[in-house]
Order: sequence, then structure tokens, then C-alpha cells
Amino acid sequence: MIIAGFLASRGLALSEEKTQITHIDDGFDFLGWNFRKYRGKLLIKPSKSSCKNIADKVRLLIKKHRAITQDDLIRILNPVIRGWCNYHRSMVSKETFKNLDSVLFISLWKWARHRHPMKSRQWVKDKYWTRIGDRDWIFSSKENTLYIAGRTKIVRHYMVRLDKNPFLKEDQEYFVKRSDMQRMWKTTAASSLMLA
Repeated sequence: MIIAGFLASRGLALSEEKTQITHIDDGFDFLGWNFRKYRGKLLIKPSKSSCKNIADKVRLLIKKHRAITQDDLIRILNPVIRGWCNYHRSMVSKETFKNLDSVLFISLWKWARHRHPMKSRQWVKDKYWTRIGDRDWIFSSKENTLYIAGRTKIVRHYMVRLDKNPFLKEDQEYFVKRSDMQRMWKTTAASSLMLA
């Protein structure tokens, strides 16, 4: 096999049990993403198992922390949500992020209603959710606001030029410049997330 020979010369090998050959129209999962062609166009999305894992994780965190304050719950959830969104933000993920927001809302509403079973729905909404700008139903305390997955900026990955090879000395300058540009893009994306 050509790939096995290419890898062997670099001291690498394919794992027989983890390697499979499938048609691109059927797609495959790799590193939490699903690679599949839809009507001839390749789309890379978060895999179903990755989406299920994050949904289960946030549900479990919310259920496990029924007695803590809203502020502490937000502090626990924000790094989990933000980290997962940052990992998937370079793929076709906007719809997935909105679905995660829905899962969070349903779980947080149950959490809030469980804490105040004798209070009205309006009272619960006014206590735990607020309006910020043009958006209502923001889960927010005086100190913290829950990260909104749907507002994560999609940052596209820029393809490597096909005529460049990282193993050739004459192309090293291209890859150094590319690394510098990627650092700049990450810094710009991080600052735009802080402003959002």
C-alpha cells in the first residue's frame, strides 16, 4: 500500500483495527468530526457521538450541581461549553452550536424549577434569566453570564498550498509564515469572542 510505505519511511504505521475504508458519500468519523460528501460537496461537521457526549456532559453537570449558586454553576459550565465550541468552530458547526444552546436551556430550566417548585414560571425566569441588548432569556447572574454556543464565530481553516511540502527545505519558509498567520488569526478570533 502506498500510504503504508510513506508512513514506514517516517517510522509510522497504520493501526489495522482502527483503519477502515469507506465511501466518502457514506462518511466516517475521526477526532470528533464527521467527514462526508453531500451532493458532491465535502462537509465536516461535529460527529453525532461528539454532540451526544457534550449534551450528556452538560446535563450531568447541571443535575449534579442542583444545590450550588447560579454563579458557581456558570463558572463550571462556561469552560466546558467554550472549550468544545472552540474545538469545533472551524467546521460546519453553527447548527450544532444552536442545538447545544437548546439542550442547555432545557436542562437549566429544569434546574431552576427544581430549586423553586412553589414559584411561578415568570418568577423563575426573572430570577435566573435576563435581557441583554436585543436578546432575551440569557442565563446570567450579577457576576457571570453563561457562554452562548450559538454566538461562537466560525473560523475557517485555510488550505495548505498543494505545491508545498513540509518535508522539503525550500518550502520551510512558507510553513513558518503560515504558522505566524495562524497565530494572528487565533488572536483575532479570541479577541472577537471576548467582545461578543
